[in-house]
Order: sequence, then structure tokens, then C-alpha cells
Amino acid sequence: MNYPELKDRIQSTFIDFILCLILLFIAASIIDKYEYVPDWVRIAIFVGLFVIYEPVLIALGCTPGNYFKGIRVRRASNTSKKINILQALIRYPIKFFLGWVSFLTISSNPQRRAIHDLAAGSVMIKLETNN
Repeated sequence: MNYPELKDRIQSTFIDFILCLILLFIAASIIDKYEYVPDWVRIAIFVGLFVIYEPVLIALGCTPGNYFKGIRVRRASNTSKKINILQALIRYPIKFFLGWVSFLTISSNPQRRAIHDLAAGSVMIKLETNN
């Protein structure tokens, strides 16, 4: 089994962050076309993009960043299976709130699992490429 290097994971996260910023910019541009938009709608869009984006896409298969870097989040107990939405919802807030600290455990275990992976029972795998 191949496990991604830290740089692959960071690059994937960066791609997803940039994509979220672009989506937020598009949403803000659309909202600005309307005269009155309640604050709760603006908050819901912002929170929705940052809170729902990664867990839902990970549970469905992968985020765009994961796709482009050729990495996937899978169950640690069976790497052929995707994690479920509950695991993704456990994983993401830990990753978000710990930030870079969560990646400190990557070099200390053979599967390169971050703290958020350990908590959620997940592992990142690198897809095999046909060179």
C-alpha cells in the first residue's frame, strides 16, 4: 500500500482551500446582485462551504484536491472502502481546529496517519499510477 507524503496532503488541502475561496467569491458576487439578503443567508453559505464541503466530498469519494493529487481517504480497517459521513464529520473538525499540528503524527507511524485520521479511523492512500 502506498501512502501519500506530507507534501501531497498539503498540496491537496491548498487546492481545496483555493477552490473554496473561488466558490465563496462566486457566492458573494451572486448575493451582491440582490438588494436585501439576510445576514443568516450569508452566514449559512459561508459555513456551508467550509463545514460541509470536505466531509461530504470525502464520504462520496474525494475532494478535487485529492483527485488531482491522486490520493484518497479510506477506512483504516479496509482501504478498499470509503469512509462514511460520520467518520468524515469526525475527521474534518479535528483537522480544521488542530491545523498543522494534526500532521505531526504522520512521520511517527507506518501508515502516515495524521491525528484526525487516527481519531476517525481513516487513512490516506496514494493511488497506483501506471508509468
